[in-house]
Amino acid sequence: MGLTMPNAGRPLSPHLSIYRWPLTMTLSILHRVTGVLLSCGFVLLAVWLVAMANGAPSYQDLADVLQSAPGRILLAALSFAFFYHLANGVRHLVWDLGYGFEKSQANASGWAVIVSTLLLTLLYWLML
Repeated sequence: MGLTMPNAGRPLSPHLSIYRWPLTMTLSILHRVTGVLLSCGFVLLAVWLVAMANGAPSYQDLADVLQSAPGRILLAALSFAFFYHLANGVRHLVWDLGYGFEKSQANASGWAVIVSTLLLTLLYWLML
């Protein structure tokens, strides 16, 4: 004998069809993801330091890998993660001071984080 619900056809609340995915939630999740990516980037930094310590041939092998298309994509992703984590970290510092909690302010600062991240990443890669 199974239990039946009297209103089985009605959606449960909260439900995805009722609520909209807010920008601040997306940015919060992305902040955590970029933190993990940056932690993984430290492994690449350690590999780079070991390659330097092992001499020119070892360093050149790593440089060849990092200058390939997948290597450049990896480095671009790490630089994006760095600039995003930095910009969103500044946003959190402003929040820690007690500012920017109104919905319109939080959304505006979220878009400012996205735009500044894209601009900083682009400027960084154009300067290389």
